[in-house]
Amino acid sequence: MSLDLASGTFRPARASKKEERMTTMQTRRELATWLSALSLVGLARPLAADGGAEERAVAAARSWLDLVDGGGCVTSWDEAASVFKRAVTRTQWDQAVRSVRTPLGRCVSRTLRSRKIVDSLPGAPKGPYVVLQFDTFFERKPDAVETVTPALERDGRWRVAGYFIR
Repeated sequence: MSLDLASGTFRPARASKKEERMTTMQTRRELATWLSALSLVGLARPLAADGGAEERAVAAARSWLDLVDGGGCVTSWDEAASVFKRAVTRTQWDQAVRSVRTPLGRCVSRTLRSRKIVDSLPGAPKGPYVVLQFDTFFERKPDAVETVTPALERDGRWRVAGYFIR
């Protein structure tokens, strides 16, 4: 006889094949339930608790801005978030960036002013997003403010979902 610690009952030393299968199935169900509960807890954890989330979003935004600064408008569209691509075609983006950025001249410097994690934005699918504002010095506009909004994509990567210059 052996003591089953889970139920507090005694069992014969040798279980039948049927009992072994039932015990194995029960153990698998309990494990699946436990893993499901853990994953739900992880999903419920606020993104703000992930200390690196904002930094990864900032890094993605800076990398994307480097593409735009270097004249890689089409490449910046390719690297943008899916919500961005649904809102504007590659050709529209190329024309818009050239018409807005060319008159400003070269980007001389860019300093992160603020960042804020948000779950949603007006007219956009549920996030998360990080709204970033940069104080940007262009050759012909030294006091610009760029707002760049990376979104966390399904593949776990941050990609730019919005861009605005004031």
